[in-house]
Amino acid sequence: MTASAARAESRPSPRKRAGNGAAPRDVAVDVGLDALVGHAGYAVRRFQIWIFQDFIKTLGEVDIRPTQYSVLTVIGANPGLSQMAVAKRLGIERARLVHLLDSLEQRKLVKRIKSREDRRSHALHLTAQGETALAKFKRLAAEHERHVEAKIGKENRAHLLRILAGFT
Repeated sequence: MTASAARAESRPSPRKRAGNGAAPRDVAVDVGLDALVGHAGYAVRRFQIWIFQDFIKTLGEVDIRPTQYSVLTVIGANPGLSQMAVAKRLGIERARLVHLLDSLEQRKLVKRIKSREDRRSHALHLTAQGETALAKFKRLAAEHERHVEAKIGKENRAHLLRILAGFT
């Protein structure tokens, strides 16, 4: 064996180059964030991703997504609310809400009743099955909130909610 072959064998294999000639970074932690570190929007988005992943995991057994939970909670707290009012209050596009309500209606959690005041509008109500399901969803969502508290601490969670209250 030649000296150069022996050196090559003892060295770790070089990283394969990406198609653009750059060495791929194997670990996300190695990637610098530069100015993103100081951007509140970036930090909030990363926290939101974590929050949504934990919510979906915690409520996975009941197959409810965060937006569906929000819609069911608002309808449960405000029986008879119009689709437009729900969309506006939660900041959901009307077309997206219609699709979401269709899926909740298929699952027999929500029912639409033609409004007596405006026949073009529907009043939204939870079904009996929807009320029972929402109670379970709320218990699971409370478990999710305990995960958030464990991640950031009780005081930080309370402080975060105070900060974000102006956006709700």
